[in-house]
Amino acid sequence: MTSNREDSLLYPNNPSSSSSPITVSDHLDTTFLTADPSGSHLGSASNSFQNDAGFLNESASSSDAEFGFSRPEFRQSPLAGTVQFYERHVFLCYKNPSVWPPRIEAAEFDRLPRLLSAAVMARKGDMKKETRLTICEGHDGTETSNGDVLIFPDMIRYRRLTHFDVDTFVEEVLVKDGEWLPGTPETLKGFYVFVCSHGSRDRRCGVCGPALVSKFKEEIELHGLRGKVSASPCSHIGGHKYAGNVIIIGSSMNGVITGHWYGYVTPDDVPILLEQHIGKGEIVDWLWRGQMGLSEEEQIKSQELRLQLKGDTGVGKSSNKLTQTQIDEACSAATSSEVEVVKCCQQNGNSTCCQNLSLPHKEAQDANEKGLKGSLEKKKSSKRLLSRINSGKGLSTRKVAAMPTWFESWEREDTYAALAVACAAVSVAVAYSCYKQLN
Repeated sequence: MTSNREDSLLYPNNPSSSSSPITVSDHLDTTFLTADPSGSHLGSASNSFQNDAGFLNESASSSDAEFGFSRPEFRQSPLAGTVQFYERHVFLCYKNPSVWPPRIEAAEFDRLPRLLSAAVMARKGDMKKETRLTICEGHDGTETSNGDVLIFPDMIRYRRLTHFDVDTFVEEVLVKDGEWLPGTPETLKGFYVFVCSHGSRDRRCGVCGPALVSKFKEEIELHGLRGKVSASPCSHIGGHKYAGNVIIIGSSMNGVITGHWYGYVTPDDVPILLEQHIGKGEIVDWLWRGQMGLSEEEQIKSQELRLQLKGDTGVGKSSNKLTQTQIDEACSAATSSEVEVVKCCQQNGNSTCCQNLSLPHKEAQDANEKGLKGSLEKKKSSKRLLSRINSGKGLSTRKVAAMPTWFESWEREDTYAALAVACAAVSVAVAYSCYKQLN
């Protein structure tokens, strides 16, 4: 059965809708990839920060070889479990990467991000949710005007926050989980792709990020996904060495808002992420760094489970993938069976069995042993579970490991014992019959 999610991607929403995804400017300013020949400042409205990244004017090919997708350390480190635990992601729309200083949250002349960051840090201990703040591109007069705030997984937007309102906003929305007045929260829909393009912070992101944003925009237009999927450059999110770094936030197949991080992404991977992750709800494990709402350890366990269910021995490009919903159903079924589950974590309503899961097994009969199906079959491999899922047999409608029947529990040793008793009884009966005849 075709999912509603896949259907929804075929028909773009009205781009003018207030709840449509954010719109990225047609041409990303890439002047932040090179420095002023004098080496003194980057291009900025305020010229308030130094170029401490040490940029030099180089050709595109040499930049790619040293900092881009061809750099020596590219795809040399494991990715899973490289996202620090957090539960809520706040994006402040503010200017664009060409004017972001290396530490925009501490920039003297950029008061709004500086004051918002300071207020979040000051009240972090009072917040019920671990909150991460990131800057994304903003353009006045668009869906993401300067000062707009996007909050995930809440999927809401507040318009035109100013530095005068920062303390009240943090108190009412992030600490008390209420609404900020006079602002009115707007509901967000669709998928949001954020690509770290903070070139003044790290050249690798400065080289890889803009190329990925351009490719995402190209593919979004090509597949008619405008209004359904958006792509925007964002500031430092952690893990420069994994550039290109991508965050995809949106609804999973079961309707839960999730935020997944990908690393070492190249422009060639963009169609795969759009088709597999957004279109089908399948995590692309060989690029996957982690997930909002999971600790580093839980991220690793979550991927291990997915790979076991897929029968993979390692993380690589595989066409045999499971949806997150199918994995959740497998977790639910395993929890209801006799399988030992030390912990099945619940994050943001998205069930993910993530620690010490013993895969389910089934005890079966041996049909070839003298008509008695008495031997126990060894634990089935995870491929058996995968074949059940792919054959359309929903795990949610039946247990993975049913309670064994009396006949299934019959051991080979029990069979031999029963035969011995039967033979002894026959022997006694024959001897008694002979005895009677002799008398």
